[in-house]
Amino acid sequence: MFKQSVKLALSLSLLAAFPMAAAQSISNLRIMAPASPGGGWDQTSRAIQTVLQDTGIVKPVQVFNVPGAGGTIGLAQLYNAKGDGNLMMTMGLVMVGAIQTNNSKVNLSRATPLARLTGEYEVVVVPASSPYKNLSELVAAWKADPGKVAFAGGSAGGTDHMLVGLMAKAAGIDPKKMNYVPFSGGGETLAAVLGNQVAAAVAGYGEFEAQIKAGKLRAVGISAPKAQPGIDAPTLKSQGLNVELANWRGIVAPPGISAAEKAALISALDKMHASKEWQDTLKTRNWTDLYLSGSKFNVYLRAEQNRTTGILKDIGLVK
Repeated sequence: MFKQSVKLALSLSLLAAFPMAAAQSISNLRIMAPASPGGGWDQTSRAIQTVLQDTGIVKPVQVFNVPGAGGTIGLAQLYNAKGDGNLMMTMGLVMVGAIQTNNSKVNLSRATPLARLTGEYEVVVVPASSPYKNLSELVAAWKADPGKVAFAGGSAGGTDHMLVGLMAKAAGIDPKKMNYVPFSGGGETLAAVLGNQVAAAVAGYGEFEAQIKAGKLRAVGISAPKAQPGIDAPTLKSQGLNVELANWRGIVAPPGISAAEKAALISALDKMHASKEWQDTLKTRNWTDLYLSGSKFNVYLRAEQNRTTGILKDIGLVK
């Protein structure tokens, strides 16, 4: 009895000392997808919503869309929601770049980082009929005449463009001299490389997977830190280009939330990540698990911001 009384007294004293932490809970959680319905950020937001609700970690959860300008319109709204501990926003590497290329008045410096969730590594492909049988041959031709070897990919300043810039720099090529042909959609990029309009193309593996497996495209490199299960492509690093890049997606909260509110949101995401439902979601959607929460994600996000600024300057898209 005496020990139980001591434990009870200690518990009560802790509750009195930290009332906010003890009482903190999340209710009526809202997740902003700063893009139109159907895209990657929207899909991620709705997957989070489903798992949080189905597991009972948080109920209810609402998802809403704020599209425009690479997510920076949504970011501005997040800033205006300062102190709202029941709001999260899905974001990722694309937003980090869009802040720079759109000259956004707001950036991620004041947002509250919560977690990096998922990602997709980029592959470099050439047509099956290409004279370049591997990355070494492609890079040799590229170094000999940077303007002649054209790379296709997504919009200017996006993840694909950044990867080609990082590859150029690693190969000793001036990124400003590379010939990068941007397209608004993956279908146009695919058509360009299949039609031999460009020497090579870059995109997330999923966009090229069917054509690679059909033998119409040859994957000569992947931007992962190590070989990926089920993907027949050597890493860029293993072939002499010291480059890694993941088109990652994460989640942040507004500025000005309390330490207890931040801890509650991170705890909910940690529980979600550990759940069977989330792991099943990753497998079903073929998402790479890149989970990193709390202070570790904060450090990672700062490093990605610095790296993105540097490569966009090297490419010549920002000053």
